[in-house]
Amino acid sequence: MAQPKLAVPSGIFKAYLFDCDGTIADSMPLHYIAWSKALGEWNCPFPEERFYAWGGMPIVEIIERLSTEHGIKMPVKRVAARKEELYYEHLPELKAVPEVLEHIEQQHGRIPFAVVSGSERASVQASLRAIGLLQKFQTLVCAGDYVRSKPDPEAFLMAAQRLGVSPESCLVFEDTQMGVDAAKAAGMAWVRVPPPWQR
Repeated sequence: MAQPKLAVPSGIFKAYLFDCDGTIADSMPLHYIAWSKALGEWNCPFPEERFYAWGGMPIVEIIERLSTEHGIKMPVKRVAARKEELYYEHLPELKAVPEVLEHIEQQHGRIPFAVVSGSERASVQASLRAIGLLQKFQTLVCAGDYVRSKPDPEAFLMAAQRLGVSPESCLVFEDTQMGVDAAKAAGMAWVRVPPPWQR
């Protein structure tokens, strides 16, 4: 069997935990289009470098930070709903990240999988459904399930607990530094998924 293109650290892992956007689903470019349009309606800038740096941050937190920074009083819930609506319009174009899909197909049915995301549950389910992978995950830990977002380890620890696996037996797949920091803080091994322009 050919070696997967994305190398995993050595060790025996009893569960795989995956971030969703930019890790399982190649959705970051589509999310950025949606953000640009939604924030553009409020003349609020959101440079692409910052969008990628803030990957994994919950949608509400992003809008609140940008509102404060630019002194724009954006109605958080309305802007969040608009951004999601624009993202859903692009779902038919969504594809899985091939290097991660390889690992999912190789280990599915052998060990349990969880998704740990900063996105809303409905958005995560829609993305996974669009690429035909939703049924492969035992549990989804999404924005609203935990109090402290990545880089805090809370969401990863919650996923391990739900799967009944110790943190040190989990392998995390992540595309952002915040996510990698959260995995390290949870005492878990991790794999960095390269951004679209490096694949």
